[in-house]
Amino acid sequence: MFTMTDDARKSLDAHFEDRELASIRIYLAPGGCSGPNLALAMDEPNDDDTVFSADPYTFCINKDLLDKTGALTVDIRYQGFVIESENPLGGGGGCSSCGGSCG
Repeated sequence: MFTMTDDARKSLDAHFEDRELASIRIYLAPGGCSGPNLALAMDEPNDDDTVFSADPYTFCINKDLLDKTGALTVDIRYQGFVIESENPLGGGGGCSSCGGSCG
């Protein structure tokens, strides 16, 4: 239901090397032309969350959002962290759908 790639773990290890560990929230961020996307932020879990442990890291996500996403994978690419879900949430059709130019 939740996985983290080795590359994502290495990046988190580097980030927290000289910082105190904090819980990491997976949340739905507003998107541009391609709609909302899953993102990461430091935040403490609450009663409405499901918590995943990827020792030594703790990830939390709202239970309702998790029901919509299904299984999650945290990865990292050249543009930063990427959260892939079993059920993609994006609603847009790419840059051409907004009538503008992304370049």
